[in-house]
Amino acid sequence: MNYLNDIHKVLVSLFQSEFSLDTCSKDFNITVCKKEFEGDYTIVLFNWSKKTGKNPESLGQIIGTGLMEKDLIQSFNLIKGFLNFRMKDSWWVNELKNLTSQKIEERSKISKPEKYLIEYCSPNTNKPLHLGHIRNILLGWSVYRILMSVGHEAHTTQIINDRGIAICKSMLAWKLFGEDKTPESQAQKPDHFVGNYYVLFENKFKEEYINWQQGTEAFDIWQSKKKEDETKELFYAKFKNEYFNQYSSLGKAAGEMLRKWESGDEEVIALWKKMNQWVYQGFDETFAKLMVSFESVYYESNTYLLGKDIIKQGLEKEVFYKEKDGSVWIDLTESGLDKKIVLRSDGTSVYITQDLGTAQMRHHEHHADHYIYVVADEQDYHFQVLFETLRKLEEPYSKGMHHLSYGMVELPSGRMKSREGTVVDADDLIAEVINEAGESAMERGELSGISELEKNELITKIGMSALKYFLLKVHPKKRMIFDPKESVDMQGHTGPYVVNAFVRIKSILRRQEPGLELFPALNVTSGEKDLISLCLNYPKVLQDAAQQFDPSHLANYLYQMAKDFHRFYHEYRILNAETEEIKLWRLQICKIFSEHLEHGMNCLGIPMPDRM
Repeated sequence: MNYLNDIHKVLVSLFQSEFSLDTCSKDFNITVCKKEFEGDYTIVLFNWSKKTGKNPESLGQIIGTGLMEKDLIQSFNLIKGFLNFRMKDSWWVNELKNLTSQKIEERSKISKPEKYLIEYCSPNTNKPLHLGHIRNILLGWSVYRILMSVGHEAHTTQIINDRGIAICKSMLAWKLFGEDKTPESQAQKPDHFVGNYYVLFENKFKEEYINWQQGTEAFDIWQSKKKEDETKELFYAKFKNEYFNQYSSLGKAAGEMLRKWESGDEEVIALWKKMNQWVYQGFDETFAKLMVSFESVYYESNTYLLGKDIIKQGLEKEVFYKEKDGSVWIDLTESGLDKKIVLRSDGTSVYITQDLGTAQMRHHEHHADHYIYVVADEQDYHFQVLFETLRKLEEPYSKGMHHLSYGMVELPSGRMKSREGTVVDADDLIAEVINEAGESAMERGELSGISELEKNELITKIGMSALKYFLLKVHPKKRMIFDPKESVDMQGHTGPYVVNAFVRIKSILRRQEPGLELFPALNVTSGEKDLISLCLNYPKVLQDAAQQFDPSHLANYLYQMAKDFHRFYHEYRILNAETEEIKLWRLQICKIFSEHLEHGMNCLGIPMPDRM
């Protein structure tokens, strides 16, 4: 709480003179006083009671009296181990002056900025972006914006998963069943077009597997490999991957296509480039809707080769070892992990191979202090292995690597499955939320008197605020259910609720702007103090969100700000206040408050509309 510097200085001096204790301002836990108690701020006394040998009551009297003698506070009271105190009205007036004269970014800057590279999105080129990707993208983009807002140097990147067996499945399905169709000929968004062939492959494979199960070969394998009392149904469910790799004609064809790709077969490479380009075009359209971008893009088709070089060097250093079949492994059991394969026996790479290559390439190009990977919690173990492997390789950048792990997103109807085509595509979800926002606005009759173009732009902004805020208000590590209808609720814990507070202020300010540069002496009400206090504390919230890579910390604070303003609006007169001076004073509070709301929502990647 930098704005309480004078209080902190007196406390440091007081503890030195009274108790011969050397302290600094960070040692004192000063919090905003709870509304049920009398006071503006609270000092917790329990720890200091032990250090000074004074009981909390005596210690509180000494501190409170010392602050009163320095003419810093208006009054104080003691409740058990808590010293509550009120600031003078002149202090609140002066702090509002400071808020008007300083930019939010200046007040929020940290003392030691660092360089960050944030990886997010990282999609596969065999299907369109879905709801899970949206949470990933919004987390990465908002962390980037929050880090920048407190003074760090931050950059964005993504790794495109453009190779591997899953990509070959889409390619093979189009080659076998596509009949030379294109996104244009089918009037489909190109990434959706490619994704349909991934689903088609899985459906064809499922048919093949069911038919195979009826044959004698399947029965003989079950008899020879089943566990005691294991049913055919259970065995076949577990045997599916082995069947794909060893018996399936589709599986063999996809594997052969992957081998041809890795050997540079011209026909396969041409098909790969064509289908990937369709997907990139579709991705770009979705990124534009979400208003996000990437400063750099990496491709696994490039980095997996570099990863193989790293493994070769690691073998020479004896960080890795070879098994008899030629596969390469690393033993991480001493670090509390397992043995991990890093290269298959046939020389083909696994996920960690290309991740090692990507990490090295990025550091050589960016030289960042921190590398943040925004990836779902299903990959927690993978990143533990990756980071520990890089430490074993003694890569200097391994110390600055962070996995921003987040929980999966489900719909009220349950979990999504991309192989079965039950995933909610990002574009469809965006359209649904915008539609919900439009229906909600129409029901309230708030769109009369504006053009159709303005109406559509406004509904889109409100819909996107609903989508983004709903996904960001939940702590990243928590799994969540996204309900499109709930996300646009004007009275709920939602983006439109926060937006409405901002719009309400803008409506007031359109009728009259504050005009005072010097505020007169006046009696500051508790509601006014609440709004000023929220603005004063905002930089710390922003810094905490940056330090923790947690946009939900900021999102929930903005909701509290919106709640307090809505209450203030209903309890206090603004444009028809008791006097002209009070009106201008409250208008100035409103203006400053709206700037903080807008700044916070912009940090979350949510632009604010002026009307609703």
